[in-house]
Amino acid sequence: MRKKKRNKLSILFQKLANKATRATGSPYAFITAAAIVIVWAVTGPIFGYSDSWQLVINTGTTIVTFLMVFIIQQSQNKDTMAIQLKLNELIACHERASNRLIDVEDLTEEELALIKRFYIKLADLAEKEDGVGVSHSLSEAETLHRIKRQSHSKMSK
Repeated sequence: MRKKKRNKLSILFQKLANKATRATGSPYAFITAAAIVIVWAVTGPIFGYSDSWQLVINTGTTIVTFLMVFIIQQSQNKDTMAIQLKLNELIACHERASNRLIDVEDLTEEELALIKRFYIKLADLAEKEDGVGVSHSLSEAETLHRIKRQSHSKMSK
């Protein structure tokens, strides 16, 4: 029962966040916000630039900013997940791509740093060859590099 309520709440939040994201990202939202600021600024002399006058804009912008943080984060999470799924599909469907990179976003920072060092090494190996298009995977690049090194050392003897 509790899981069902949470799921309904999540779906409701997603729908509201999607609508809010579309609405606040529109030119009309910007024009409305700019108009509010202009009206506020024009009324400054009327209210003698009082503390209450300043408090109106400060409170309004603080509330809007606070609420927008959650909406933006939800939208960003959804976009990030969609991009990750698309990348996972590209990796999974390409026969020469390393499946080790599927769901790489779930690794720790240390594990990501280790993989990054491997790709830096791959780039260095490819740079020694004829460009980055020569090597297709780290394993393949290391194997080819060892074979080439052995071949070159045999030739130079």
